[in-house]
Amino acid sequence: MFSLFYGLWKHLFSKTEFHVLILGIDKAGKTTLLEKLKAQYSNVEGLPPDRIVPTVGLNIGRVEASNTKLVFWDLGGQLGLRSIWEKYYEEAHAVIYVVDAACPFRFEDSKSALEKVLRHEDLQGAPLLILANKQDLAEAVSAEELAQYLDLKKLDERVFTFEAVSAYDGMGIKESIVWLVEVMARSKRTEKLSVRAVLTNPGSA
Repeated sequence: MFSLFYGLWKHLFSKTEFHVLILGIDKAGKTTLLEKLKAQYSNVEGLPPDRIVPTVGLNIGRVEASNTKLVFWDLGGQLGLRSIWEKYYEEAHAVIYVVDAACPFRFEDSKSALEKVLRHEDLQGAPLLILANKQDLAEAVSAEELAQYLDLKKLDERVFTFEAVSAYDGMGIKESIVWLVEVMARSKRTEKLSVRAVLTNPGSA
């Protein structure tokens, strides 16, 4: 019993750690986003965009923002790799879904993949940040236009928002992460994952 209470106390008063999935179809800019996040928050220069190759499997990035530890899981978006995504749902506090806003002919594929993600019971209640990426390109649609196309009004009690960003030059990224940290801190899903972590392994929480 002591170890359970100690684990809960230690968890509550240690620096919060959130696990965030970065999802989206291939070539949306997920890995470029992760590299820019590392550069902006960790004072570690990420890979330049011209050296980034399509992700096969998983990239992991760790940063600190707003006195919070963030662990990002960037998963490959090729059609044959999307079945792997669900293996990471259960431990995720939130989802960042990246869309190439300059490539409208692939919006339908992005929408279909996102709808499948949101239907999965292991992601129930996870906050959702949808990024209209590649705003550095003149042909990119706005976050509002993307929201209208994806039409996610039927989401149940999930908190979500759309943000216009450029993973290439960093526009809008920090503002997006501020929003995400705030909603994760208040999320019922975060409470659920915290309690489960303590009950599962009270001595190491």
